[in-house]
Amino acid sequence: ERNTMTYSAALSACEKGEQWVHALQLFREMADGRVERSTITYNAAVSACVKGGQWVRALQLFRQMADARVERSTITYNAAVSACEKGGRWSEALGLL
Repeated sequence: ERNTMTYSAALSACEKGEQWVHALQLFREMADGRVERSTITYNAAVSACVKGGQWVRALQLFRQMADARVERSTITYNAAVSACEKGGRWSEALGLL
C-alpha cells in the first residue's frame, strides 16, 4: 500500500540519488492519490531539487508548505537557504531567517 511512509522512503532515495525529476513525479503522485504530504516528504523533495540544481523549484516547494499548512523544520530551512545560495539569492536567504 502506498502511504506517506512509503513515499517518504522513495523520495529520500531520489534525493540521495540526485533524481529530482523522479522525486517531483512521486511528489505529484502523492497529491493525485490523496496521500498526505508531510514535513519529511516536503524536505526530501526540496532537497532533491537543491541537489539537482533546481533551486527555483526547491523554493517553490518551500513556499508551498505554508499554503499547505505543513510545518517547516530546521532541515527545510537549511535546504531553502542552500537553494538561495545556488541561485545567488542571498537577500532572499536572509528573509527566510
